[in-house]
Amino acid sequence: MHSSIVHAAVHVPAGRQSAAEAEDRFREGNPGVPMSRGVLQHMYGLLERTVAPAADQPSDLAARAARTVLEETGTDPLDVDLLLFAGILADMEEPATAHVVADKLGLRSPVFDVKNACNGVLNALEIADAFIRSGQYRRILVTTAEVSTRESRWVIDDPADVITALPSLSTGDLGSALLVEASERPGIIGSRFFANSAGWQAATLPNPYANHRTLGHLRIDSGQLVNSFGGLPEKVRGGLHDLGVKAGDLDLVCIHQPSVAFTRVACEWVGVDPDRILSTFPAHGNVATNTLPLQLATAVRTDRLRRGDLVGLFGFASGASAGFVICEW
Repeated sequence: MHSSIVHAAVHVPAGRQSAAEAEDRFREGNPGVPMSRGVLQHMYGLLERTVAPAADQPSDLAARAARTVLEETGTDPLDVDLLLFAGILADMEEPATAHVVADKLGLRSPVFDVKNACNGVLNALEIADAFIRSGQYRRILVTTAEVSTRESRWVIDDPADVITALPSLSTGDLGSALLVEASERPGIIGSRFFANSAGWQAATLPNPYANHRTLGHLRIDSGQLVNSFGGLPEKVRGGLHDLGVKAGDLDLVCIHQPSVAFTRVACEWVGVDPDRILSTFPAHGNVATNTLPLQLATAVRTDRLRRGDLVGLFGFASGASAGFVICEW
């Protein structure tokens, strides 16, 4: 028994905020903090970011993407055996957002949430593959969504905090879904995951229960975050070697894109030419757990991905964790 990723789809909100508009709003909230024009494009490569309607919850974005997957594959919602939700942000603390997504889709399957910062979808694929290989389930719907623009830090208390607040202005909202099914041919060939958990303080968003019922601010120390991945790139390359796969063998490479600069660094870590990557960050922002599904869905829509192609999905997330899934489409 093998598992294969059958299809990928995203829901891209119609709302847009340009980098210049985000900078102007930040300046309005912090008149005493100097900030050069064009800093978001210069530092991160951001042109504009996607913004969901204020009334939309993560479950709404995830359900819309999932509905597209089900419709385009002709899958009856009642034929889904398990639904996973892998987003960082959730509709609520309890119950699992997966329940809300399943209810909106009319599913009657078991559900649960998977959370590991921006690597949530990769870990959900690892779980789906293991369940299908063991015979537990045959058809698993992996969903995720983020409304990260709502965590933008428009006002800071200390001018020194500007460097940790700016990354929050480069996030984007999106929903996505992947359908994974049992197959006779190998689809998901293998995966490897690694962690440096001592680096967890580099990027944090405290919840109300950990912060005296006050939602904490999204804080990202970009330099500290990059340093937290020390040793992980070597492990990723070693994992590829263990599977007998070379980066040059891959027909499509999808890599996590929290900024243009970080994408280039991650490509160097993996050993991939950055020109081979489908660049999604400049027009969407950092859509977190959605970045890999977005690249897959874009490749499908633009005929960059064909049956039999060898695909590498590479993730680097705060925590810090790194991992990859290699599959044949």
